[in-house]
Amino acid sequence: MGTAFLSMKNHFLFIAAALLFSACVKDKPNSSVQPQVQLSSSKKVLVVNEGRFQNDGNGSVSLYDPQNGTVIENFYKTQNNAEVGNVAQSLSFFNGNYYLVINNASKVLVCDEQLKKTGQISNLNSPRYILQVTNEKAYVSDLYANAVSIIDLNANAKIASIAFSGETERMALIYNTAFITAPSSNYVYVVNTINDTKADSIFVGKGVASIVIDRNDKVWVLGSGDSPNSAGKLTRINAISHQVELSLSFNMNELPGNLCLNKTKDTLYFLNDDIFRMPVTSATLPASAFIGKGSRNFYGLGVNPNDYTIYAADALDYNQKSNIYIFNSDGSQRTVFKAGLISNSFYFE
Repeated sequence: MGTAFLSMKNHFLFIAAALLFSACVKDKPNSSVQPQVQLSSSKKVLVVNEGRFQNDGNGSVSLYDPQNGTVIENFYKTQNNAEVGNVAQSLSFFNGNYYLVINNASKVLVCDEQLKKTGQISNLNSPRYILQVTNEKAYVSDLYANAVSIIDLNANAKIASIAFSGETERMALIYNTAFITAPSSNYVYVVNTINDTKADSIFVGKGVASIVIDRNDKVWVLGSGDSPNSAGKLTRINAISHQVELSLSFNMNELPGNLCLNKTKDTLYFLNDDIFRMPVTSATLPASAFIGKGSRNFYGLGVNPNDYTIYAADALDYNQKSNIYIFNSDGSQRTVFKAGLISNSFYFE
């Protein structure tokens, strides 16, 4: 997964040359010269920008070069001369391919290491996230299908489904077992990935939508609750016994989400208006925020495994291009840059 952009070094030169060529074509007198795009050979960051619901063409993927600060706001369009569609929900990389899930357009775009489209997975309802199960098989969660789709990765085709009641969201894999969140239920579901059957359900409360697996192979899930009926919870689950080992409740009016881990998988990060962090060994929720939101509207969160920097997307008023804030590991702000409309997540090469 960490080699995705290594093969992209040469194509960065192509981008720069293409833009320079376009600057030399005199469509009209006194046209301004476009600057060359300068990208380093360092690892890049891709930003998924949802775009507004039911506004075709607003979804996008931005590229950020941490070494020199260069940004290409609509990198997918640069590579494909086409928009991703609506809504750009999530991005994953495995088997040498990027899988860009487009929610409202009911598809998954399959792209090579240069983010150039090579295929498409169709016949989906309202896909949300894709999880690699084997080299040949993946699962796709869905908002409205009442099922998780089973994908043949060789054919890029849906071949079957696993029935669920209600929406399914983020997923995680360990020990040939998929843990699947279902926000409208009170459960995390356990699926045997060998025979694609539901094996168990674990009570965790309402609104669970994010999931990670820590360095001790413990499964952590974070739910926003169902205010005013139930509070959000952070729950730790034993991946083998499926037993809840720890359940921590938030205040009723809080809406925690976007659970993620650092590179060493020993520290949790999440949004709850502000940015919070806690060690996986902690038995209590953090007493105070790690990074205060101030006037910002934090919507997406990620931790760069290459340098431990924290990336937080400020969606502003959901009608402007998002601000992406980068914080050092100590919480101090490093820089900020513009991405696309309603940035929700990050892929770190």
